Amino acid sequence: MHPALLNAAQLSTHLKSLRQAHGLTQAQLGARIGVKQARIADIEKNPGAISVDQLLQLLHALETRLLLAPAAAPKATKTADW
Repeated sequence: MHPALLNAAQLSTHLKSLRQAHGLTQAQLGARIGVKQARIADIEKNPGAISVDQLLQLLHALETRLLLAPAAAPKATKTADW
């Protein structure tokens, strides 16, 4: 099962963990996506300020996919018996 991220602070923890699991420094990861080390540090500190495009580039560089899934099964709606 994959963890559900509910806020930017959780994303911060996961991005840093993914980078470290790949044995990359912030500078090395930044070089992979064309940004400076300081930008990676900013993203890890405040991922709420990252664009979707840059987040996808970062995840790709970390060999990670973004999966979107419903939080829960949709509730069945009752229809009128006609």
